[in-house]
Amino acid sequence: MTSRFFRRAISWEAYRAAIDLVPPPGVDAPEPAYNIAPGSFVPILRRAPDGEYAPRHAIQVAPAYWGLVPVWWKQPLTEKKFATFNARAERIATSNTFSGAFRQGRCLVPASGFYQWSGGTPFAFAPTQTPWLCFAGLWSRAMIDGSEFDTFAIITCEPNLALAGLASSMPVILAPEHYARWLDTSERDPHALLKPCPSDWLRAWPANPGVGNVHNQGEALLGE
Repeated sequence: MTSRFFRRAISWEAYRAAIDLVPPPGVDAPEPAYNIAPGSFVPILRRAPDGEYAPRHAIQVAPAYWGLVPVWWKQPLTEKKFATFNARAERIATSNTFSGAFRQGRCLVPASGFYQWSGGTPFAFAPTQTPWLCFAGLWSRAMIDGSEFDTFAIITCEPNLALAGLASSMPVILAPEHYARWLDTSERDPHALLKPCPSDWLRAWPANPGVGNVHNQGEALLGE
């Protein structure tokens, strides 16, 4: 399960160096956040649907709620009792909750790393070769209380050796050369991308225990 992650400052130039992003005009890049939990609004990267600031199918950044709400959900969000912030890779193609987004709503979730707990101790995991990374994600636009509402889930897979013994799953971390392929919904069988990243892509260290409280924020939570 991936229930917390962090994102240092990433400039528009850094985003564009990794993927052909069209930034929103006159808007600064998203601010860093060091304790991102389900229920937060998070910037995702996706192919733009109709009616957005970017041309249709261009890659844009958009705020989305972490906890995917499928398009068929019509009740108030407070009535939703099932967790959808993670989507297991092996089930997304057949899941009633995630299959629609898998076919039509793939996204990237920019991050600088994620947290995992072991015996009550939080550990931070960050990339070894790049300053930031992207999780594979799914996004969906639902109608909640008469308003359109963009939501997303992070796809998880079996853990690699870096997380063995700590977790039963880990976020799917995509190589930069696969970003465009994952976003291309004409690619109907991208399952080869949804696997654990090599263990040497990640480094780990004990994080500040304060990260356990979702109200705590700040770079000190990383514990470096």
